[in-house]
Amino acid sequence: LDDMGNRKGMAVMKVDGENHRSKPLVVDLDGTLIFTDTLVESILRLIKQSPLNIFKILLWIFKGRSLLKSEVAMRSGVESTLLPYHPDLLEYLQAEKKAGRTIILATAAHQSIADGVAEHLGIFDGVLATNSDVNLKGTAKLDAIRHRVGEDFVYAGDSSADIPIWQSASAAILVGVSPSLTQRMRNQVPIEKEFPKKSADFWMWIRALRIHQWLKNLLIFVPLLTAFSFTEFSAFATIGVAFLAFSFAASATYVVNDLWDLESDRAHPRKRLRPFASAAIPIFNGLAMTVLLLIVALLLAWGVSLAFFLVLILYILLTSIYSWMLKEYVLIDVLMLAILYTLRIFAGSVAIGVSTSSWLLAFSIFIFLSLALIKRCSELVSLGSSGGVVTRGRDYRVTDLVVLWPLGVGAALSSVVVFGLFVTTPETQARYATPAMLWFVAIGLIYWLARLWIKTSRGEMHDDPVIYAVKDFGSRVTVCGMIVVVLISHFVSLEFSL
Repeated sequence: LDDMGNRKGMAVMKVDGENHRSKPLVVDLDGTLIFTDTLVESILRLIKQSPLNIFKILLWIFKGRSLLKSEVAMRSGVESTLLPYHPDLLEYLQAEKKAGRTIILATAAHQSIADGVAEHLGIFDGVLATNSDVNLKGTAKLDAIRHRVGEDFVYAGDSSADIPIWQSASAAILVGVSPSLTQRMRNQVPIEKEFPKKSADFWMWIRALRIHQWLKNLLIFVPLLTAFSFTEFSAFATIGVAFLAFSFAASATYVVNDLWDLESDRAHPRKRLRPFASAAIPIFNGLAMTVLLLIVALLLAWGVSLAFFLVLILYILLTSIYSWMLKEYVLIDVLMLAILYTLRIFAGSVAIGVSTSSWLLAFSIFIFLSLALIKRCSELVSLGSSGGVVTRGRDYRVTDLVVLWPLGVGAALSSVVVFGLFVTTPETQARYATPAMLWFVAIGLIYWLARLWIKTSRGEMHDDPVIYAVKDFGSRVTVCGMIVVVLISHFVSLEFSL
């Protein structure tokens, strides 16, 4: 024994050369060959088909794991070509296969899922998996492995459920195993290969919660600005709490949305790198974070007022309905996005107890409908440039651009018309010191919105036009300039007429 009480040499013992290739390599699937859990993903897909399936799933759970997996797999599986495979392990397996080694896939996942993975990768000499009679996990998997390849084999796994198999194997491959379990296995079995666990760091969670999307919730401050009450500390503090409540709730819905869109995100050139699509963050962790965020959001909303609490509940319900079904319907999805943006403005007015003009709400609907259509057109332009035809998970085709272009530009110009009518109303003329200056804001709107559409047609638009506007220098200058003009026109009386 060394000074730490470990067996000398055990941690570095290897199975080398031709001898190690003569031993069959048995590989686990969930958490090992892939970063995710196929059962959890299959259940999510089944619930996505119909939320009422939750009751069926609970019934199957009481009847046993093997039956649960069979029933779920019959109704909802996973697409093997889109699964987040462990790149380093897969490369290692491909090299071993090329060298002539026998490789067996042994998994507690259902047989249909395992067969799909085996067919897709083409490196396995056999597949052992769960069926309606046996849940192939732990000792049951060990018995199946022994029956197939005998006592002399190497096993690649990832969790404590694999301990009996590692202890019976000639050598172990540790994939994403915790440090404590790694040390334990080093003391009990020779280690052929280790693939260290990569845990989600702080910045990965920042991406998952989409903190940058909180910028959209700044719309809650709009009523404070239009009422020119931003110098009142109490109103500003109330809006600040309301902003946090909406932001936490929004992050919770973003997590649910990403879990809902796992496969469509994995088929997307950029979205496939999202934390849940790439399985950098486990699904269960995401669900736990969702519950925590919703609790905090609702508590903050309750502290603002009952009316604001109810508006936040409405926002969560509408967002959930959007994620579950409405976003799959052409045009309905962009209309819902415009409504959700406008609801943020309405929520701000409720939080500080001021009325929101119909002009502001109408302007909001049109401008955010245009921005939502920019988002869809940007995706279709990107899809068309890559040779695609139909979007995945949404009812849009590249050929729809001939309709979406004029519709989006028309919505943009409609928002400018609404703003122009607002400028001419008696209320505006009486409220602003120099109302004629607001026409410069209309000119700025025309330039800014036209610029966004031109960038979209060139394929330069970000997936989210709001995020693009924040990063784009020209957009920042234009928007800030419009805000300055609004403030001057309200507070400064100038000899000015048009």
